[in-house]
Amino acid sequence: MSGIKTGLMEPGVNPRFAPNLLLRNTRAHAVAGGADSMWLPDHLNSLPPASIWKPAYTGVAKLIPRADAFYEPWTTLGYLAAHNKFTRLRLGVGVTDAGRRNPAVTAQAAATLHPLSRGRAILGFGPGEREVNEPYGVDWSQPVGRFEDALATIRALWNSGGTPINRDSTFFPLRDAVFDIPPHKGTRPAVWVAAHGPRMLRITGQYGDAWFPSYTQTPKEYAEKLDTIHAAADNAGRDPHTILPAAIFFVLTSRTNAQVDEMIDSIPARVWALTTPAHVWARHGTEHPLGPNCTGAQDLLPHTINETTALDYAKHVPPSLIREALLCGTPADILDQLAQWRDNGLRYAVLANISFFHPRLSVGLASSLPLIQILRGTKRL
Repeated sequence: MSGIKTGLMEPGVNPRFAPNLLLRNTRAHAVAGGADSMWLPDHLNSLPPASIWKPAYTGVAKLIPRADAFYEPWTTLGYLAAHNKFTRLRLGVGVTDAGRRNPAVTAQAAATLHPLSRGRAILGFGPGEREVNEPYGVDWSQPVGRFEDALATIRALWNSGGTPINRDSTFFPLRDAVFDIPPHKGTRPAVWVAAHGPRMLRITGQYGDAWFPSYTQTPKEYAEKLDTIHAAADNAGRDPHTILPAAIFFVLTSRTNAQVDEMIDSIPARVWALTTPAHVWARHGTEHPLGPNCTGAQDLLPHTINETTALDYAKHVPPSLIREALLCGTPADILDQLAQWRDNGLRYAVLANISFFHPRLSVGLASSLPLIQILRGTKRL
């Protein structure tokens, strides 16, 4: 494969002025940048604590006043499918989890979107995070076991051909279960697995159509984990090269390095560093404020962090940590960074533009052009 295919992640939150304002904006950027796909997150609340989501810290709070006002992704993807006739973007959820939704419902949602989008649906799937499960009464124990069982359940339902099936399992047993939405032209949605730990990597090799991590790692670590996935696929009798190496990247970009530095120094970017695991903090000579064993985004409960605490945490974040956790720089800088990922196996980059963290709204909005330049340039890598 020459070059890297790209996707663009939509913020997926309710803005001022028009409920579809950001959706139309993201779709326009994806088309202008020649992206292959558009994605929606599946969250009930924000990873950056809402306590610091204020115009005093980020200009975009004037446009998006409620940090936790996330849209339900499958409903929104249905809206996008209806407006995707000419753009022909693939549509994905990045990612839904195995805790809050019964896998039969997830199987139904993805199988519904697939024909309505003319075969362009992608099911991003993973164990999820504590923040969108535990506060809502969902059991957060054994997330990986629950995920593996859920994925097997989805596959079983999709392959049932409408015949009632029975399946014993720890979490999602099936008893004369019927699933009769047919494949679209013989295909089901591709399953992109959000895997990070050793067991999840093995599951990806056994069952996934793509590997789709989002947590902080270096290009070298990415290559090592990809080797683990390939070995698991080979052991399962699969062709390892049928598994697409992809990833989600959060981006801070602008026309000038000075403005990028201002983004890195912003309160939201510094607090975002809480989503990075403690071992990454240690590489930069400091301890994660939530302790040396903190896993970052997976166990973070951001809505419990008040403004005073968040600002105190922000003081301890070295800029080098943010530069490792995010893609930071001008378009040329970021393309150089993505070339390193390409050299370590990456073939599909989904970009989530968080340049709106800049304290001035005008600077955050002006990141649109550099973002489009990155999307176009990535295809030529």
